[in-house]
Amino acid sequence: MASRTKPDGGIVETIKTVVYALLIAGAFRTLLFQPFWIPSESMKDTLLIGDFLFVNKMAYGYSKYSCPFALCPFSGRILGSDPVRGDVVVFRHPVNGSDFIKRLIGLPGDTIQMKNGVLFLNGEEAKQVPDGVFEEVFERQGPMGNQPRCENGPVGEGGTCQKSRAIETLPGGRTHHVLNIDTNGYADNTDVFTVPEGNYFFMGDNRDNSQDSRFSQAAGGVGFVPAEYLIGRADRIMFSAAGRSMLAFWTWRSDRYFKAVE
Repeated sequence: MASRTKPDGGIVETIKTVVYALLIAGAFRTLLFQPFWIPSESMKDTLLIGDFLFVNKMAYGYSKYSCPFALCPFSGRILGSDPVRGDVVVFRHPVNGSDFIKRLIGLPGDTIQMKNGVLFLNGEEAKQVPDGVFEEVFERQGPMGNQPRCENGPVGEGGTCQKSRAIETLPGGRTHHVLNIDTNGYADNTDVFTVPEGNYFFMGDNRDNSQDSRFSQAAGGVGFVPAEYLIGRADRIMFSAAGRSMLAFWTWRSDRYFKAVE
């Protein structure tokens, strides 16, 4: 006579499968890649509000902020390479503990200054070449419902919001877009910053709409970021939605799926 399977056997196997899947997903997120939604416009037009990407946590090695101490019982960073100027990096804010995403501009020992909206690195101008105008609809964007800042403001709801765009070339030849909103904006002219050993200097590509290393931590900015606060490098946009919710499929930006972050 054939043996009969216990009726609860299938339920137990299902539970085990779900538990294993959650453990694998947790390990994947903890050790390899971390999901990140773009919440603000500080990195436009490289990254738009509603872009979804995975952060490569192995790029610079692990530290206490990129891997929980219980799973990575070591001090310092291991397994990764040094950050490269021009990388788009997710890091932990040294004061408030929130996750930020900016472009790495200054390495340890670098001097940095803004003059009339132009970046100078170690006394060398990062040349900007005009590259047209970045345009978007003036409307509330993303879950937070922020409205964009416009160079041609004030702009009415549903109007065209514009920002001048340029291609900036960093020493070493890496290029990226930067946007301009204000003439002689608050951080368009700065003192000379010297990046301390073991720290990094970050800026947003939307230069007049970014609380970055140009602003001190006491003033609500990022200031210098210690190496152990780096989480990982943003390499590729996986998905993007322009609406207040990712379920609003009519706002999905299919042209940004799997787009490399440059």
